[in-house]
Amino acid sequence: MYANIKLQIFRKGIHQNQLARTLGMDETMLSKIIRGYREPSEVQRKQLANYLDANEQWLFEKSEFSGSSEILTKAELGAESGNDRD
Repeated sequence: MYANIKLQIFRKGIHQNQLARTLGMDETMLSKIIRGYREPSEVQRKQLANYLDANEQWLFEKSEFSGSSEILTKAELGAESGNDRD
């Protein structure tokens, strides 16, 4: 799974289906890319990195997240971006 793509989508405040439409990509294909079931083409990698304002290498680092029990919470996302309020 490419968890960093999901993180950047969240940070940009958009929905996955909006991103797919904006990039002219099939929503199912984008979902498969994010979940690691399909490898993106070089063009798709560059489009995603450019639109999400992220380093391509970082964006496509594989993670081992596999289920809903491992979804990042808003608090964890805030802590990752340096916005924790402790």
